Amino acid sequence: MGDSSEIRQTPIHAAHVAGGGRMVDFAGWHMPVQYTGLMQEHAAVRSRAGLFDVSHMGEIRVEGAQALDLLQQITCNDVAKLKAGRAQYTALTTAEGTFVDDLLIYRRDENAFLLVVNAANTAKDVAWVTRHAAEYDVVAEDVSARWAQLALQGPLALEVLAPLVDAELEGLRYYGFVEAEVMGVRSIVSRTGYTGEDGFEIYGPPAHAAGLWDEILRAGSERGVVPVGLGARDSLRLEAKMALYGNDIDETTTVLEADLRWIVKLKKGEFVGRDVLARQAEEGLRRKLVGFEMQGRAIARHGYRALKDGETVGRVTSGTHSPTLKKNIGLAYLPVELGEPGCEFDVEIRGRSEAARVVPTPFYRRAT
Repeated sequence: MGDSSEIRQTPIHAAHVAGGGRMVDFAGWHMPVQYTGLMQEHAAVRSRAGLFDVSHMGEIRVEGAQALDLLQQITCNDVAKLKAGRAQYTALTTAEGTFVDDLLIYRRDENAFLLVVNAANTAKDVAWVTRHAAEYDVVAEDVSARWAQLALQGPLALEVLAPLVDAELEGLRYYGFVEAEVMGVRSIVSRTGYTGEDGFEIYGPPAHAAGLWDEILRAGSERGVVPVGLGARDSLRLEAKMALYGNDIDETTTVLEADLRWIVKLKKGEFVGRDVLARQAEEGLRRKLVGFEMQGRAIARHGYRALKDGETVGRVTSGTHSPTLKKNIGLAYLPVELGEPGCEFDVEIRGRSEAARVVPTPFYRRAT
């Protein structure tokens, strides 16, 4: 990352520091890892609501007569199914069917789309999209500097946010969005998130972000709404089995191996990596990403070896203590024959073999 002068700050940075956030370097950004503590923040999101600063995420504008054609070619989901006001989860795929990145695509109009990508991958993704865009009648540009992003997640998110938005949010479906005034400023409000709870992500001008952050926390203070850092964001998304780029998915793992078959639409026609994914779908996988629970008190972490009869059979990609389930959980790539619920294996932790068992995922699913 180089020296600290290269670390970037979001528009909410001063509020994080003033609010007691413990700041760390994350993907080149100075971000809060926690405020009062991971366990308390995690519990707040599951039972009330928590506010996240996700302004470090990248945004790419893709507009023009052939915008849909371009996105159909470089992503694996079917963008043609998106109507204006809808978003979808998908992946930018390599020729090998692996991940350049996972992302959200928002269809703002017939020929206007907004791509939201991971902070650490923004420059790589922009280069990938613009290189492919050269063959199409489109404009593709990095507009990350024009957007700040907040996420309000939890059962009380609607109740807290609705009075601040000049649009009806209650009937907004999951993965739907509106472009509306938020505290008088034109913004995008989508019913999306990375926690497994109901909630919203708000995209707006950076100059407006700190004021909105303060107002949401003020409006939600009596209901127990709190700011939440990266630590609880990670434990929440893992309970919901939402993949983290760089841990669970990357350019060495295919979309099918990552157990994301639902975003691979082979019938839509040609796209980058389709041949490999079609062949995998036909021939069957050799490994897949599965969830597991540790049988003892040890916690598996990213990179730990998965063992069967003392032999390495895979790697842990994510692992933590689940505050909601009171269990130690994780994800790992295992051979398909070891990937069914009930299968047992070991994780090597500090030189010892610790027992683990494959379980159904997601680990946590909110009551609807």
